[in-house]
Amino acid sequence: MDSLGINMTGDSAGTQYCFPHLERSCPQSQTFIIIKAAMYMFMAFSILMTVCGNLLVIISISHFKQLHSPTNLLVLSLACIDWFLGAVIMPGSMIRTVENCWYYGEAACIIFSSFDMMMSIASILHLCLISVDRYCAICKPFWYRSSVTMQKVACVIVIIWTFSFGFGFGVFLSNFPLADLEEFVMASPCVGNCVLVIKGEWGVGSAVLSFFVPGIVMTSLYLKIFYVARSHARKINDSLALTGAVYNHKDHMSEQREKKAAKTLGIVMGVFLLCWLPFFLTVIIETLHHFPNIFFVLDLLLWLGYLNSTCNPLIYGFFYSWFQTVFKMIISGKVFHSGSSSFNIGTDHFK
Repeated sequence: MDSLGINMTGDSAGTQYCFPHLERSCPQSQTFIIIKAAMYMFMAFSILMTVCGNLLVIISISHFKQLHSPTNLLVLSLACIDWFLGAVIMPGSMIRTVENCWYYGEAACIIFSSFDMMMSIASILHLCLISVDRYCAICKPFWYRSSVTMQKVACVIVIIWTFSFGFGFGVFLSNFPLADLEEFVMASPCVGNCVLVIKGEWGVGSAVLSFFVPGIVMTSLYLKIFYVARSHARKINDSLALTGAVYNHKDHMSEQREKKAAKTLGIVMGVFLLCWLPFFLTVIIETLHHFPNIFFVLDLLLWLGYLNSTCNPLIYGFFYSWFQTVFKMIISGKVFHSGSSSFNIGTDHFK
């Protein structure tokens, strides 16, 4: 990739290069074979967990009618993003990270990076929308039940996917060939790697607008949700203490379910922020202070971000008995039985 590198002079004994016939070739990783094997095993296991876990969420919400709700539709779309990242992005990134080489050419690097950016933007927009959905469900329940429908949420999801696709591919493909891309993209200083990061003021602006601003919005909404939920619970308890009335069981279960959904999705959001915050902070710091070997660090931090897609199904499985029930039904083959889509799988799911 001529425009992604600089001439590498000198050839130390025993050094192997990604493309030996090119003078600008990146050197292959000199890591001990046992460490490489351990990295491959860990990353392959992460990929398997990401693909299988999110596929389980996709099958669960798609198949069981009890899980068909506006919030679950958002969770389903987010699981599709995570599944795609695990099935398409993470395998290519695994080889690039372990071998320090990208063997698939310039065009594939641009497309790969565009999909990577698309998935990141789509993820955070989905989490933003989920936080708005939970805010409305908890803080404006009557309006939410009468106004938020599956059709409206589906339309918003289509808009998010379309915008993410346009943004992700527009940034890189609109500046193809790569000669123009060098003006605002920070790339690996040799031929044969594929780490493209928007640099300069564009990089700072992109990080702020695509991560920090939505992150602040989501955090603010969830803090508001927990404050309102606690206030409601306090008022109800005070009212019951004064009047001696019996709290309606149905209302109590509905309230508990909403609180649990908000808490769990808040944890999903928190894990997302923790996984991606180091990467975006590093991009901004690199813009202000140039550091050597920053591409190796960015590559590792990208993997920390990728692991967010592995964590989401684990969070559902830990907090929700319905996820465990569905897992058993899928493993046992009960989902193939006639009428299985109408099975009762519990009431502690997102509504």
